Amino acid sequence: MFYAIAKNRIDLRGYRFEHRLEDIQTLNERAMRGELHISAISIHAYAYVADKYALLPCGASMGDGYGPILVRKIPDPKAQTPDQDARNWLRAQRIAVPGTMTSAFLALKLYLGNFQHVVLPFDQIFDAVNKGKADVGLIIHEGQLTYAKAGFGKIVDLGEWWKRETGLPLPLGGNVIRKDIPPGVRHDLLEIMRESIDFGLRHRGDAVAHSMPYARDMNEQLADKFIGMYVNDFTRDYGEQGRAAIRRFLGDAQSADHIDKLGEIEFVE
Repeated sequence: MFYAIAKNRIDLRGYRFEHRLEDIQTLNERAMRGELHISAISIHAYAYVADKYALLPCGASMGDGYGPILVRKIPDPKAQTPDQDARNWLRAQRIAVPGTMTSAFLALKLYLGNFQHVVLPFDQIFDAVNKGKADVGLIIHEGQLTYAKAGFGKIVDLGEWWKRETGLPLPLGGNVIRKDIPPGVRHDLLEIMRESIDFGLRHRGDAVAHSMPYARDMNEQLADKFIGMYVNDFTRDYGEQGRAAIRRFLGDAQSADHIDKLGEIEFVE
């Protein structure tokens, strides 16, 4: 998404960008403190920073019929198996999750209600389930593509479930911009980010190659497949469908008392 900005391949209109590459949990925490002018955050976290930030309609990650998945080790044939919709079985398991401010965690709360969990970095969840530190793992990022090869079986795909329930994509990550930035500047920055995404999609090979140092042991073919899941038309502009998905996701969570705060959801136009 940011290849064109990082490499000055588009007109930056006199603005200078300093890129901070950090994991989503760290970015969520920094957004809570209002530290960064523009940041990627979990849509879940936006509920707690809506007083400081507005949502940009580009740069989001939405799973349209797919998303975070719950996995377990491929079991012994005699082992207890999940019931038809898996919920009762899952509520009795310890579930390793990649942070309580992630959208994956909130989606799981909407699916299950209360459950037992242990918080781990996302890239340690497979190992934790393998070693018996957790019974089930909530998998995000490239693990959604590699879980079977790693010896795990899928229980449920939360993006698939959400699509079936609501008809909407599951809003996972988004970009936010501080509200104290003047409206004209916010509009400029939105246009620059959209141009960068467009450039990356038009020059996909170069943009994928630029991203490979951050691909966490994926080869280029797998990285390209993963990028295709989350850098697409929704990323360029998620439009009214994306806005509806965010409002429904956070609204349902507030109604179910899974979030205790939800300010006005503001989108930059």
